[in-house]
Amino acid sequence: MKFSVVVLDLDGTYLNSAKQVSERNLAAVLACFDEGMRIVIATARPPRAVKEFLPEELHNIAAFVYYNGAQVICRHTGTEWHESIPASLTAEIIDFCLNRNPDAELTMEYRDEWFGLRELDYSVVMNVKANPVVKSLEELRQYEATKLLLSGEIELQPLYEAFAHRVNLIATDNNQLIQIMPLRASKEQAVAKLCEIYGTGADSVIVFGDDHNDIGLFRSSGYSVAMGNAISELKEIADEITASNDRDGVALILEKVLA
Repeated sequence: MKFSVVVLDLDGTYLNSAKQVSERNLAAVLACFDEGMRIVIATARPPRAVKEFLPEELHNIAAFVYYNGAQVICRHTGTEWHESIPASLTAEIIDFCLNRNPDAELTMEYRDEWFGLRELDYSVVMNVKANPVVKSLEELRQYEATKLLLSGEIELQPLYEAFAHRVNLIATDNNQLIQIMPLRASKEQAVAKLCEIYGTGADSVIVFGDDHNDIGLFRSSGYSVAMGNAISELKEIADEITASNDRDGVALILEKVLA
């Protein structure tokens, strides 16, 4: 198998359960880069979290798709873009969610800043060092959100019916987390744009993932690899299933690619 672009999800894929990159996974990706392959990290996480989790070597060689595609940075090509939800639509979604799900936790990502309506401790649940900065409801309604996050008891169907044609809605983490991004923001669209810049086709892209936000990538890429711990929907459409993220599933495949 020959590929020119390697696309890696982070949580549940390239990172193990301790949110670390194993030595074997790191070595495999660096070897791919040395062979001339482009490395793309495609994650739901913001830039500040990716900076915490990834070794410095990867920051120097990879392109980054953050927020499921709402922000992209590729320093090697001087490429950077950002999508956001218009403030009026942000306010509409916030009001809709809180009116129907008053006990749900709602937070907002805005250009690598994280806001919430009250003091919350996400240090264990989301493996982050800093918690959301508290803002008033009126303040949140004024932002052009990069991403909105909902967790807790949520009525999904009304949310989809009201906004699926205006934003990109994805349920992840066993449907315990609803991620709301700009309509044009998705991992697959971001990777497609990067491939245009690289001058390569989708058939030369190998992608690794484990959750719902990787489904579009799997359907649009040349070769898809589901982790052993991936959701069943992803395994059903994958070209190959590898070992889990705690058993160096990414490295197992990349080592075969390099052989």
